[in-house]
Amino acid sequence: MTAHVQVALARRTLTPAALWMFGAAASAPMVVLVGGITAIYATTGVTALPLTFLLVAATMAILAVGYTTMARHIGHPAAYYGILAHGLGRGWGVAGGAVALIAYNAIQISLYGLLGATMATHLGGTWWVWAGIAVAVVAVLGVRAIVLSIRVLAVVLTVSLLIVAAFVIAGTTQPADGDLSWAGFHTSGLLVGGIGGAIAFCVAAFTGIDAPGSFVEEAVDRRAIGRATIVGALALGGVYATTAWAMGVAVGPYAIADLAAQPNSNLPFTILGRLGDGWVATAALMLIFAILTSKLSFHCVIARYVFAMAREGVLPTRLAGTDHGTRVNAPRGGSLTQTATAALVVAGFAVAGLDPLTQMFTWLSSLAAVGLLSLLLAASVATLAAPPHIRGDRPRAWEWRIAPAVGVVTGAIVLLAMIGNIGSLLGAAPGSLFPLLLPAIILGAAIVGGAGAAYLRHTRPQIYAGIGRGIPAANAVPDAITISI
Repeated sequence: MTAHVQVALARRTLTPAALWMFGAAASAPMVVLVGGITAIYATTGVTALPLTFLLVAATMAILAVGYTTMARHIGHPAAYYGILAHGLGRGWGVAGGAVALIAYNAIQISLYGLLGATMATHLGGTWWVWAGIAVAVVAVLGVRAIVLSIRVLAVVLTVSLLIVAAFVIAGTTQPADGDLSWAGFHTSGLLVGGIGGAIAFCVAAFTGIDAPGSFVEEAVDRRAIGRATIVGALALGGVYATTAWAMGVAVGPYAIADLAAQPNSNLPFTILGRLGDGWVATAALMLIFAILTSKLSFHCVIARYVFAMAREGVLPTRLAGTDHGTRVNAPRGGSLTQTATAALVVAGFAVAGLDPLTQMFTWLSSLAAVGLLSLLLAASVATLAAPPHIRGDRPRAWEWRIAPAVGVVTGAIVLLAMIGNIGSLLGAAPGSLFPLLLPAIILGAAIVGGAGAAYLRHTRPQIYAGIGRGIPAANAVPDAITISI
């Protein structure tokens, strides 16, 4: 068996705008508005949530510099796998690939619990039936050409941002105290007991901003990977901070925590309802579509990881196969694999009788946040350790040295704060060891991946030698040419 399968994704398919949309749709502003911000206020009581969002956004943007710099130079669809393989070694690459598959699958599958519970609340029925329907919808879209997914994402994301803008208007035009309060941006509000939990929740809200890195092989311009990811993190940070501020202004910055904690508060819909019932109905509908498109974004990323790792023989090579020769409009094998995984996990939670929101969604999304933050941190380390032939003749100090070094320090602080307060994400009792299970799963995945690489090194050295290096040359898989007269 050869080390590499000469099959490629559809090159020059995704524009810079499309790359940004994948990251923004994965993060899902509507989901953060309806579920995330309200939950953070209710759980932590931190009044400086808007400022917290800005600080976390800045940290994620700094971490993304090293990640996107390596991603565009290496050009590997399994971004973390390729970055760590080139920067730290092949064993680290497979370890990173294993963690990425666990983390991306966790966040993607967690959303089935959220969607199922939301649909069951509004339309009745059992949550897992709705989740099963969503699995089928994503499965159909996942094996279609990426252009179809972009069109769906564009419509849903545009309407979602309009609703978020309307919410901000509704909240700030009728402030609770009569005047606009800026307490949400006071630094003194960071010096409270719940700030660690707020940081953990905010990091989870940014899960998905790194999605553009997995579409590098299909990008029209590789340099757009950095802009789509870094600008995306900063832009979403501004959106989330403004939205959290508007919610605090509408209710009162010192009253929002108590109101958000009430089961029947119906935030943020009560605030949006100031503009009319039509906005509330539209927001409820778009929440469903936003969850669906977020799942689709993560599904596409996972499919590309499976495809790229299978193309190199690290995963079964048949998963990189295609019915269309050497060209792949959609990585069918990876797509079907992710669909099967999601169906099995959803079925497992349903059979076990676990709650789709407080258990399935919360547990899996928290696992994903820990895993993806760990990967961003590892990518910064890999950037610092990158060999000269990757950095090129004139490497920029900001991209290869300064930003990754700052990212390692700030990322480590945020990761430690997140792990130390992950119990608030899970709602675990004080002193419970259950929250330690999440970092243990991430560490276990890395160990299994590293062990798998060591096994390949001794049993299939030709496969091991190709880890992270299996991107077909342009002349091996030429681009399709269309001639119009």
